[in-house]
Amino acid sequence: MSKRLLCHTTSTVKSFDQIPGPKSLPLIGTLHKYLPFIGEYQFDRLHWNGLKKYRKYGPLVKEEIVPGVSLVWVFTPEDIETVYRCEGRYPERRSHLALEKYRLDRPEVYSTGGLLPTNGKEWCRIRSELQKGFSEIKHVRSHLDLVNQVMDEFIELRIGQRATFQDFLPELSRLYLEIMCLVAFEKRLHSFTADQISSQSLSSKLIEAAYTANSCVLKTDNGPQLWRKFDTPLYKKLKMAHGFIEEQALKFISQKSSRVASVQTNQATSLLENYLANPKLSRRDIVGMSVDILLAGIDTSAYTTCFLLYHISRSASAQQRLFSAVKHLKRGSVTSADYDGCAYAKAVLKETFRLSPISVGVGRILNKETVLSGYHVPAGTLAVTQNQVSCRLSQYFPGPDQFIPERWLREDPAKQCVSPYLVLPFGHGPRTCIARRSAEQNLQVLIMKLVNRYQIKWHGSIMDSKSLLINRPDQPVTLEFIARE
Repeated sequence: MSKRLLCHTTSTVKSFDQIPGPKSLPLIGTLHKYLPFIGEYQFDRLHWNGLKKYRKYGPLVKEEIVPGVSLVWVFTPEDIETVYRCEGRYPERRSHLALEKYRLDRPEVYSTGGLLPTNGKEWCRIRSELQKGFSEIKHVRSHLDLVNQVMDEFIELRIGQRATFQDFLPELSRLYLEIMCLVAFEKRLHSFTADQISSQSLSSKLIEAAYTANSCVLKTDNGPQLWRKFDTPLYKKLKMAHGFIEEQALKFISQKSSRVASVQTNQATSLLENYLANPKLSRRDIVGMSVDILLAGIDTSAYTTCFLLYHISRSASAQQRLFSAVKHLKRGSVTSADYDGCAYAKAVLKETFRLSPISVGVGRILNKETVLSGYHVPAGTLAVTQNQVSCRLSQYFPGPDQFIPERWLREDPAKQCVSPYLVLPFGHGPRTCIARRSAEQNLQVLIMKLVNRYQIKWHGSIMDSKSLLINRPDQPVTLEFIARE
């Protein structure tokens, strides 16, 4: 028995079977509760489901969505911390299963299922090498000039002096695709030009393929896994979208491979060159990571920026305070000193992460038995944290539904009382998002540039999120940008 269990007397620790939760039926688990029109839960509203379960069952909930696979939903910061402490040296996930199958069925192209589904020593091997140049601050900062360049071009060509957008999301998808391809592959797609706006352009097709593939992942993870036995319509859809992204990644790699012999790792000008110059990475490793960059790098940043603009455009006081902090920027250019010194921009970003994180939480397979909320939880159990729900509970944040960036400033004494395990948009520990620093830099630089140049107004209704593997705005992002004099 683990040391943590020894800290509890037998009378205080309840059994795993005693954890409350929705009733599971033979053969179908709790899938019936997610059926359209008749079910009480929805696969595309995970935070709604989580709040309902929290209110009905309490801070720890057990469920079998898929028969025979028990998972626990975790709500308190103390339990979330325990989950991370039980993840072990090689944190394990249970996600992107169909994506993993597709790649493992193609050993001539891929060495693994990729960073997201792979577990164990093989995950550790590729993670330790792929994060070089991706997670280090000096490398992320070295791309700041490129980020400024692309964002200035985006603002000039797509916004101008004044513009109203019925949906700003497609514009942001193009922006982050362009930044990602330039930084990762040293490739310009010119996504803001008239010919690339066409639905038949490479930019448009890549954006659509990434959205389609990501939309299939959650459904194939949680639904009946018939795709393991034959190609279901959903799995065929995933394969087609992923195949298009793979085709483009292979082209980018081929174009760069001719230079690899003459490029040293410390001379690499892009992530791809960095990988190609690394003798510990095989071509198949690099193909997997290149596809992951294209698959994950567009929607995550675009959706988060939508939520960021939504919150700042609906708070006149927050927008004015941020403008006061960035109005000195010369022509909107953001230097490393500007980035590091703008505490209020960082607070705006963190408050957005609290209210509108990119996912409901993270999943981990516990590598040892433990106690969560007074219940024994055996090793091998899938635990899914519910940070999105917890971050809007009044016991953790006063005014939980209000956008108050000031709560993250040092002068706010309440900041000292916030658990570090509540706001975790990028995860935590060894398996934290590999692109965290790059994503934060892009988000903060963009909001500083936009508020420096424009007054931003929201013209939509109250916006929420839909769960499509990651959280997407549930309505068009209707914004107006008015140039400041």
